[in-house]
Amino acid sequence: MSVALLPLVFLKHILTYCSQIGINLSDPIFRGLHDDRRRHEDDLQHVIQRALGTGVRKMMITGSDLEQSKAAIALAKDYPGLCYATVGVHPCSAKKFETHPGGASDLLNQLRDLAVKGKSDGNVTAFGEIGLDYDRLHYCDKETQIRTFEQQLELAIKLQMPLFLHSRAAAEDFAALLSARLNKLPKRGLVHSFTGTMEEMRHLVSLGFDIGINGCSMKTEENVAVVREVPLERLQIETDGPWCEIRPSHASAKYLTDAPKLPKAVKKEKWSSEYMVKGRNEPCAISQVAYAVAAIKEVSVEEVCEAAFQNSVRMFGLGEGSPLMNGDAHR
Repeated sequence: MSVALLPLVFLKHILTYCSQIGINLSDPIFRGLHDDRRRHEDDLQHVIQRALGTGVRKMMITGSDLEQSKAAIALAKDYPGLCYATVGVHPCSAKKFETHPGGASDLLNQLRDLAVKGKSDGNVTAFGEIGLDYDRLHYCDKETQIRTFEQQLELAIKLQMPLFLHSRAAAEDFAALLSARLNKLPKRGLVHSFTGTMEEMRHLVSLGFDIGINGCSMKTEENVAVVREVPLERLQIETDGPWCEIRPSHASAKYLTDAPKLPKAVKKEKWSSEYMVKGRNEPCAISQVAYAVAAIKEVSVEEVCEAAFQNSVRMFGLGEGSPLMNGDAHR
């Protein structure tokens, strides 16, 4: 469920800009809390330093509900020029529209106010994470997801913000809801952590949306085949930490031969400030995503990073200039 970086180390000393469009830095796991229990010190500052040491220069932090959106904005304020935020409610959290003390209209109003002020302040760059997730209906039923997705799409249209989108096992409904509003969404958006089919990817690209690739996007050979065909002009890359790491069992693992080694990872019980924590993906791991995508597409890692960075700036701004308006945003 997080956006741009400047690779200095892993690009063999070539200053090529790259983008990371999904990182959940507000998750308590980056504060040393695992399953609501403190297992080690708050190490967010060390996570950020490792990211900077790898070459990360900007990150877009995902807002997945009202409180997480506020937390993402707080981090953007704490790290101005480095961190940016999204505002929205994830489909798996859509029932919060029903349980919110002030009701759905009040929650929408609060999201609007957060987005308006954050957009004005320059620290909110997208509306999301919004969308549909039919893989995890135990969190929220289809009807509620569809209703809240439509409500948030209408709000994003009023705000004229690019979208940070989520789709799992819901391609037909997802594309239909977006297609019905295309002429009102000139800035389009990004379908992050993409795991869909070749046909689904091509359809979204034809509608003008970008495709976000992370470790979960490259688990299987079918996934790898899809990544190979994502046009560079529609590609953005991410880690989606603390989830979606590239694992040895993933089809993409064999494409990491030339990738730089990540910092050592240890069990949380053996935590040390200089090490990563096993099972917790970090923004510094964007290097593995970049190298895997480059090898899969048989292009240079510089080319992947440059394209991804330019696509992120075109869509989200990220302090590098205003996102393009009207038809230019989805050329």
